[in-house]
Amino acid sequence: MATIKDVARLAGVGLGTASRVVSGKGSVSPATLARVRAAIEALDFRPSHAARTLLSGSSQMIGVYIPVLSGTFYTPILQIIDNELRAAGLHMVVAFGAGLGGARQQAIEGIAFLIERGCDGLILMTNVLQEEDIAALRFQHKRMVVLNHSFDSLAGQCFTVDHMLGGRMAARTLLDHGHRQIAVVAGPASLPDNVVRVNAFLDELRANGVDTARLWVTERDFSPAGGWSAAKELMDSKHPCSALFCANDEMAVGALSYFQEAGIRVPHELSVIGYDDTPSAEFSAPRLTTVHMPWREMTQNGINALLNSCYDLQRPVTRGYPVTMTLRASLASHAA
Repeated sequence: MATIKDVARLAGVGLGTASRVVSGKGSVSPATLARVRAAIEALDFRPSHAARTLLSGSSQMIGVYIPVLSGTFYTPILQIIDNELRAAGLHMVVAFGAGLGGARQQAIEGIAFLIERGCDGLILMTNVLQEEDIAALRFQHKRMVVLNHSFDSLAGQCFTVDHMLGGRMAARTLLDHGHRQIAVVAGPASLPDNVVRVNAFLDELRANGVDTARLWVTERDFSPAGGWSAAKELMDSKHPCSALFCANDEMAVGALSYFQEAGIRVPHELSVIGYDDTPSAEFSAPRLTTVHMPWREMTQNGINALLNSCYDLQRPVTRGYPVTMTLRASLASHAA
């Protein structure tokens, strides 16, 4: 395979001159330009990605860090990012939490991997980092955005959705359908966005006269298996309830699976609602009522802000995205 040195040798020019022709940066005489282009054609020279990076000073790659490479939450977001980057002639490199150490150490190592690969910018989906970690990252790489979490020192580069409104909307929907005996499957207490949505859900119930101390509440890991086990525990407890709120769709789908296996009719005997409005919600059985969080809008604006920073573009960037309810078959009204 021909190299830039081979091109320079055949054209009878210096390496720097050949590099200027390949990169399109810098001036060369028409005669020299013609000789170098003839040498490129004769040798069928195609610069490697590494060579193009050296020549242009840009890798044309955006690094993306996510905690896990599984489930129905992160995959659609990765698809949005990949589609947008490809449309802009860019490529995505993904790192995710794996290996030894806790979630924070995994995030630090995963992001370091992306920086070492020469990514022009970083998209981070993590809430386990601390402000000191962000300070260290900014020293190494200033062009980054954070999705679904906000760091004080990086506020202008963080894009998130209104989880407080999402939690309240879920509670309001159940109350409007006559439900007051409500069970709750929360996500991990270590995740701030989960804490915000669940607390807002319970606050809205309390504001409407529901004694939340008497509700059945448990915590799981945001997985379908967690939802399945929580639903089984709820039924085994014999705790009276007419509706179940799960703090994400994957747990809600797991709960629906258990109820179907146990012969519990949803929504005739028990209504179920989720949170996120991921693709799984539309095709569960029954189809899942859920809080629609504007993940696409959040992601799109984060990408725009990053590409503006990396490539001096002028893409529009907005903040504040609509939260709505998607009503489907898993919710029914409850008679008082």
